[in-house]
Amino acid sequence: MVTSHSKEVANAGAGYSGISVVPTPLPCRGVYRSVGKRLFDIAFALLAAPFVVPFVLMLAAFLAFQGVTPFYRQERLGKNGKAFKMIKLRTMVHDAENVLQEHLKENPEAREEWNRDQKLRNDPRIIKFGTFLRKSSMDELPQFWNVFVGEMSVVGPRPMMVCQKELYPNNMYYRMRPGITGSWQVSNRNNSTFAERAQHDVEYWKDMSLKTDMHILFRTIFAVLRGTGC
Repeated sequence: MVTSHSKEVANAGAGYSGISVVPTPLPCRGVYRSVGKRLFDIAFALLAAPFVVPFVLMLAAFLAFQGVTPFYRQERLGKNGKAFKMIKLRTMVHDAENVLQEHLKENPEAREEWNRDQKLRNDPRIIKFGTFLRKSSMDELPQFWNVFVGEMSVVGPRPMMVCQKELYPNNMYYRMRPGITGSWQVSNRNNSTFAERAQHDVEYWKDMSLKTDMHILFRTIFAVLRGTGC
């Protein structure tokens, strides 16, 4: 039996493999929503580049010295469901998917945690230096390139993996570019479920403004200093 909820989930995930998700039209008033946010993203990325680029290269060199390929690109879903390659510093082993599946197969409690939260507190895929990069959120610094080319925003929903599209309970995510930081990212995310991300996206859509984005950026600084990344 196909429920209205399952139809909504199916519509939310229809943006993969070349098919774009077209969100139901909602009022989109204001200069910041239509133009200002994109200009802010470009300006922020350009101003951050002299500081971010040398730092990222230094971290990449350290990973390479450890015998790790420093960068990796992972497919994520963006605005209107269009898939793009998100760039990160490597924090996981190269055969991460196989390691994860074997771990979930052997640990029912981990399987339950993964199904609920789409993350693990004790993740066997993480390399030694990767824990520091993730806690400090430094692994996400290369995403400023994704912001510059228009695939992401500085502030927005957490980028969603393609395999998670059917878990997302509505299509609000697809109205916006995913962000390096955002409402969910600076929340108590380690104690929240994957489904709760959608509510953060709804609230952010309603409150989107320069003031909101600046507030989230300031909260991001404190979140990074506290090391609450995951």
